Amino acid sequence: MADAKNKTPFLDLVTMHQELEPELVAVFQSVLRTAGFVGGPLVEGFERDFARFCGSKHCVGLASGTDAVRFALMAAGVQPGDVVVTVPHTFIATTEAITQAGGRIDFVDIDDRTYCMDPAKLQSYLANKCYVDQASGKLYHREWKAPVTAVVPVHLYGQVADMDPIMALAERYRLIVVEDACQAHGAEYFSKKQNRWLKAGSIGHAAAFSFYPGKNLGACGEGGAATTDSEPIAQKMRMLRDHGQAKKYYHDMEGYNGRLDAIQAGILGIKLARLNQWNEQRRECALRYQELLAPISGSVTLPYEPSHSKAVYHLYVVRTPHRGELQDQLNQAGIGTGIHYPIPLHLQKAYAGMNYKQGDFPVCEQVASECLSLPMYPGLRADQQAGVAKAIEEFASVRSSG
Repeated sequence: MADAKNKTPFLDLVTMHQELEPELVAVFQSVLRTAGFVGGPLVEGFERDFARFCGSKHCVGLASGTDAVRFALMAAGVQPGDVVVTVPHTFIATTEAITQAGGRIDFVDIDDRTYCMDPAKLQSYLANKCYVDQASGKLYHREWKAPVTAVVPVHLYGQVADMDPIMALAERYRLIVVEDACQAHGAEYFSKKQNRWLKAGSIGHAAAFSFYPGKNLGACGEGGAATTDSEPIAQKMRMLRDHGQAKKYYHDMEGYNGRLDAIQAGILGIKLARLNQWNEQRRECALRYQELLAPISGSVTLPYEPSHSKAVYHLYVVRTPHRGELQDQLNQAGIGTGIHYPIPLHLQKAYAGMNYKQGDFPVCEQVASECLSLPMYPGLRADQQAGVAKAIEEFASVRSSG
């Protein structure tokens, strides 16, 4: 068992905030002195800067990433009872946001290398489980007889889903696309159609980001944002976050309390200036892992980054059918790990009423049983990574000799 001094945590949020402490304290002091706790220049400034960072025209600061997915769907036109298609390999916030927007969840399986939505599975779903009503031109679910109106691809672990074919299908079937970019701040995708790199959050009709503290861009508490190029969508999200107000005490609709705090916006603004540097450090850590673990890649499946992707490695996820044993060995060596996510959403108790069963989404189910997240953060040292690799190599050696 490693002593505390030699432990490698799964995530280190303390060191980062110690380094930023004077600037973060200054943000808090400025808000105290102006009493501008909600809205105002800090929120507006962050929204402007984050929109520019993402390559989008608009950014709406929100209370959480869940609100961001929910409000984006509502503002883009999802109506109560509409079917919204996503993946079962994601955090439940994705599907909570769909149902809270009034939508009905359905799933397609993931790609077995990127762990993001498989465009071929989406195409098959739209062609076989849906039909186009000839009179209206709208897409309907064959069994449920409900309109299918939106797709939520999840940019998982810091990598953008293969968006060109997803957007082509959306155009063909007249679907809304809301990117769940809650783990992909700054990730990029090369669009062959546009012949250029695009940032996560600038590809779909709208996109959602979470600023939960452990994200690549994290607040010191809760926070989120949605980006879009559409002024009407942005304006509706601004109203939804603020009790449906067009202006103070004039309510065009019922809304929600989903605003981003000024203090958190100020903190995020400080961190945003460093995000490119931090993301590059994550990419360097990922490359080092790849080099260290390459000799045993036959025993442990390493992350796959296709040529169209510039991932930002929110998580560094390996796979092994012996996950529990490997996690135990790493824990004994003082190395923190995580599992994202052990039970696919279609098999969660919360969705038992949907009557999905084991085997419905086999790729997701296998990935969920094998994935293990290794330590990954900008301050992760080379010697710590070498220690992680050594422990995994020892594990692989014992397994092969046994």
